[in-house]
This record gives sequence, C-alpha cells and structure tokens, in this order.
Amino acid sequence: MLRFDEKADRVVPPTGFTARLTLFSAFAMAFLAVFALALSLAAGRVAERWGDELAQSSTVRISAPAGEVARQTEAALRVLRTTPGIVDARALTDEEQRALLTPWFGADLPVEDLPLPQLIDIEETPEGYDAAGLRLRLAAEAPAAVLDDHARWRKPLTRAASRMRWLGWAAILLIGAATASMVTLAANASLAANAQVIAVLRLVGATDAYIASAFVRRFALRALGGAAGGTLIGVGALFLVPSGGDDTGFLTDLSIQGWGWLWVLLIPPVFGLVAFFATRFAAKRVLEELA
Repeated sequence: MLRFDEKADRVVPPTGFTARLTLFSAFAMAFLAVFALALSLAAGRVAERWGDELAQSSTVRISAPAGEVARQTEAALRVLRTTPGIVDARALTDEEQRALLTPWFGADLPVEDLPLPQLIDIEETPEGYDAAGLRLRLAAEAPAAVLDDHARWRKPLTRAASRMRWLGWAAILLIGAATASMVTLAANASLAANAQVIAVLRLVGATDAYIASAFVRRFALRALGGAAGGTLIGVGALFLVPSGGDDTGFLTDLSIQGWGWLWVLLIPPVFGLVAFFATRFAAKRVLEELA
C-alpha cells in the first residue's frame, strides 16, 4: 500500500500536457456522470410513478348503439360499485373525454358529433379486484362493456423506464472506465517523460514505492479537482433544464432529488480513487520496465 508524502511529488518535474489531459478528462467525465446519474434517477422515479398510477386504476369502455349507451352504462356502474376491491366507479363526462383527446386531435374536436364510447373510470383499493370475475359479471349484465385493467400498458411502460435507469448506471460505469483509461495513458506518458529523473532517484536510494507515490498523489489530486469542477458545472447545468412538472417523463424531469444528492457528492472522490488505482497500476508497470 502506498503512503503519500506531501514532498514526494516535488522530486518529479511536472508535465504540462499530462496535467491538462488529466484535469480536462476528469472534468468532462464528471460532467457527463452528473447527467447520466440524473437520467437514471429520473427514469426510476418515472417507473415508480407510472407503476403506482396505473396499478390502482382501470377503465371500462361502453361501445353500444346510441340508444343503449345509457342503459349499459348504468348496468356496468351497478356491477362495478358492488365489486370487492373497487373504491369508486364514475362515468366520464363529455368534457373529460374531450380533455383526454385534446392532446391528440386538438381543442376543436366535435366530441358530440363522434360515435365515441362511454368511458368509466375505476378507482381500486391497493389489494385490487378479481379482473377475471369482473369480466364475467360485465359480460352477463352489460355485454357492451369492455374492461381494461391497464396491464398491457403498465408493464411495457415500467419495463422501458426501468431499462432507462439501468442504462444510466451502465453509462456511469463506462464513464468511469474511460476515465481510468485516460488517466492511465496520461500517467504512462508522464512516467516515460521522466525516465531519466527516475533513474537518478534510484541511484540516490529512492525506492519504487516512493517514486510511484509521487505520481499517484499528483494524478489523484488532479482528477479529484477536475471531477469536483465538472460535478459543480453539471449540477448547475441541470438547473437550466426546464421542468415539465410531475406529469411528464424523465426527459423533462432531469433533476437530483432526496438521497440522489449523496450520489452526486460521491462523484469527485470516486474519480479520485479511479485515478489513484489507475496511476498506481501504470506506475508499477512502467517502473518494472525501467528497472
């Protein structure tokens, strides 16, 4: 295990190119990590919200001739209101159905002139109801009623949001791997550029652990500083993303909330640790080659 000596890195001349490369790489990757983290957390929130909202709501659609709609609707409401697991059932008004169609067809849609089915909104208990049994009762008393428990909508939506969450974490892992690669390349270049200095240090009795600690400390601190700056700028950029409110998806809700800020605070030290181990690996390999 390396022990840092604050004076150790002074024995190795600084290399401007590798310093700038390490700072910029850590800055850029930390900036991207903030957005990948925000995307993952937002997708997780959307998956939970969609799952909760769709899991406790269902819809009955009444498709019948104009003269039968009212009777079938009343029959369906009687069945629904006497079904265990259903808190309330309510037929939507024309204005409410118009509001549902407005995002797709515009505000001037003549609802009264279209043969639209009557929709009944169902509010469920957390335990839910027996969908198969309810369908049998509706078929007997209101044949024109079709039950939609939103299962075919809920599963694909929550699955897609969950995959976006895991893609965000996968992106963070790739960002960490790319950072380690670039720090390793910068450390290799710095060690190679100081080959003569390393040889002189060995002649005067410096151990490889002492020499390696100089490079490890220098690159770890540079990565830590660059990542701190990139994280700060990334968080600031998140506040510039317009929020669409609670009813939108993850693309308009890129924000850090609650415990997510702990993950943000971990980004700079994690980048410092990545640089520590990457530089340590590079220093061990190069010093063995120069032996």
